Amino acid sequence: MTPVSILLNILWILIGGAWMAFGWVIAAVIMAVTIIGLPWARAAFNIAVYTLLPFGSRAVNRYDVTGVEDIGTGPLGVIGNIIWFVLAGWWLALGHLLTALVLAVTIIGIPFAWAHLKLAGIALWPIGKVIVPA
Repeated sequence: MTPVSILLNILWILIGGAWMAFGWVIAAVIMAVTIIGLPWARAAFNIAVYTLLPFGSRAVNRYDVTGVEDIGTGPLGVIGNIIWFVLAGWWLALGHLLTALVLAVTIIGIPFAWAHLKLAGIALWPIGKVIVPA
């Protein structure tokens, strides 16, 4: 990770990244407790880490990285994402959108607002994503 990414991640944690990462962890724990939500729990934990430290990495489709279609990138992944959207995706996306709106009011907060908007999109459709270095 570059020094700029480290600095941005520290600022990110201080001005809103930590509480949204905590939201992702809560969603993951709730999914894990239900047992049938374990596939979603793993994705939520991965994205919680990404939400805590988003600068210096990016989320891409797993198929683009591996070149192989698997359960998460195929039709079952679409069904899983629809279920995720209904159970947890919409409120995580809403949290990212509200945080982005608050941050966008200031000039310094605009890059962080943009990152929250990207995370809101991931919050709606996380299954089949993988986090890679930028």
